[in-house]
Amino acid sequence: MGYTFGQFNQEFSDEKVCLDTLFHYRYGELSTCPKCQQETKFYRLKNRKVYSCLHCRYQLHPLADTIFHKSETPLTKWFFAMFLFANSKNGVSAKELERHLGVTYKTAWRIARQIRRLMSQDGEEKLSGTVEMDETLIGGYKRGDIGGNTKGTKQTVIGAVERGGRIKAKHTENRETHTILNQIQSDIEPGSKLITDEWAVYHKAKKLGYGRRAIKHLDKKYVRGIVHTNTIEGFWSQLKRSINGTYHVVSPKYLQLFVDEFSFRYNLRSVSSVYPMLLKRAARPF
Repeated sequence: MGYTFGQFNQEFSDEKVCLDTLFHYRYGELSTCPKCQQETKFYRLKNRKVYSCLHCRYQLHPLADTIFHKSETPLTKWFFAMFLFANSKNGVSAKELERHLGVTYKTAWRIARQIRRLMSQDGEEKLSGTVEMDETLIGGYKRGDIGGNTKGTKQTVIGAVERGGRIKAKHTENRETHTILNQIQSDIEPGSKLITDEWAVYHKAKKLGYGRRAIKHLDKKYVRGIVHTNTIEGFWSQLKRSINGTYHVVSPKYLQLFVDEFSFRYNLRSVSSVYPMLLKRAARPF
């Protein structure tokens, strides 16, 4: 069973508990003052989100440079918003946060954006082994488009996923040869085996030290033994259904944040409790 609302209610009932949690995640079991170097304890100052050394009064600010920095919104609402994001499969819209938290839409939108920034903190480790790769277009027609003209409306996302492993997906300006080859080199270890559709661009990956096998979708062939792109296609399907159903429209300016949000969930799909991990990320300075 994952992290439930009952557990959340029990653990994070007030501001003090939330602040103490962030202090612990950021500084750990701090027994020595960074300034006076004496063995000490840090206590919270009354009515302030600050902790002070017992000896020299050196102050630590656990919210400084985090997503909570200079926010007037109570930490209990921030924590509940993160709980919703951690337990949602299809995402959480700003309007939904507005209703749940009882804040303005502007505040809800900012909270959602900051939480997505937490989900964007992916490691630099490249994908390896058998890797499926594909591109997709996200977006639609502008009102008044004639003759199927979608210039400037459809946004390209290029993705690669390890079989049984992680995914990396990037919003790019186009899907031209140099863009895709750069993405391969950026995200995938040389020597990995790429599985793609029949598009000729991927054939050039062989010169960069990658193996490549292709499935011919144009011939209506979708699986040939282990050769298929069903894993990455499934991710695209989930991403598009969620954007269409939950967010309806996503600005190109923020599309990468939404892609990172769903990549984060995919990469932690086998973790029973994502929420504590999100809290630990929230305590880190940006």
